[in-house]
Amino acid sequence: MTLPRRKTQQVMVRNVPVGGDAPVAIQSMCNTATTDASATLAQIEGLVKAGCHIVRLAVPNREAVKAFANIRKKTDVPLVADIHFQADLAVAAFDAGADKVRINPGNIGGEAKVRAIVDAAKKAGAPIRVGVNSGSVEKEILKKHGGATPDALVESAAASVAMMQRLEFDNLVFSIKASDVVTTIQACRAFAGQFDFPQHIGITESGTVRTGTIRSSVGLGTLLAQGIGDTIRVSLAGDPLQEVRVCKEILKSLGLAKGPTVIACPTCGRTQIDVAGLAEKVEDMVAGMTADIKIAVMGCVVNGPGEAKEADVGMAGGKGSGEIFVRGEVVEKVKEEDMLDRLMAHVHGAITNVE
Repeated sequence: MTLPRRKTQQVMVRNVPVGGDAPVAIQSMCNTATTDASATLAQIEGLVKAGCHIVRLAVPNREAVKAFANIRKKTDVPLVADIHFQADLAVAAFDAGADKVRINPGNIGGEAKVRAIVDAAKKAGAPIRVGVNSGSVEKEILKKHGGATPDALVESAAASVAMMQRLEFDNLVFSIKASDVVTTIQACRAFAGQFDFPQHIGITESGTVRTGTIRSSVGLGTLLAQGIGDTIRVSLAGDPLQEVRVCKEILKSLGLAKGPTVIACPTCGRTQIDVAGLAEKVEDMVAGMTADIKIAVMGCVVNGPGEAKEADVGMAGGKGSGEIFVRGEVVEKVKEEDMLDRLMAHVHGAITNVE
């Protein structure tokens, strides 16, 4: 079953289409200092290898602009410059080769400053992301609504739409984020009902890998299931590689991205193998694959093949031995120490058949 997608305008972030009929793109943000070009380039490479399509870099000062320009020369990955407070840095970022610049309407300044950014974007032929954030909504809007409510966030975004229309600029992506999941869902849904600009969606400051994954999955999954969202980011405290992995699983769960799906039983008293450990190893081993196959790791031979009969390939472990099955049929009995290798051999065989 294919979920319906909301039809939006399409923009190009370097060579990645965003909106329209394009697939949902995965974004992340480097947590290295942009001025440390070598570390930032290494992290960009790792993010792309993990499945990231667009990478954002913090540009807080002129030194970071210079480093951004150097990084731009050494990678073809679409790069977004993240700008706050200083409109001149946004202009400089476009001059440095930014494929998109993210500005915050709550702190970037008035229309004259935004005009300079728009002029630079037009010259570069690149889009601007207007990033409305619950932590920095304009004071007068907060006062009117009594806080960073969904209506307040949408009003802030709508004011930016009106400004951009006056400046005759529509090469835009919008994001409306809050740390509260329900607020984010309601605001993004309301904006989508009024405008057809592509949306970048996410839960800002969502938390650690454990809590942030849950909260982001609920928020992004809800919006994506309603057809809202053209690019996504899962904002987690820690290694940004985890963000990309979670994004991929969210998209795969909704049929919006391709790649192997690993399922595993929750285990019970019959379990005699390390299901969680084996499943994690399998996930790591198939992380770079793109074939749409389902792989099952089950804890016993009693229910394993039956419960995972929809899997393309699976294994069910017992004491000292286990079984490899393909679409519910046992095809091989193996020793415990050989289970992982034999499972992966059948996985590669299944991928060959799929391709």
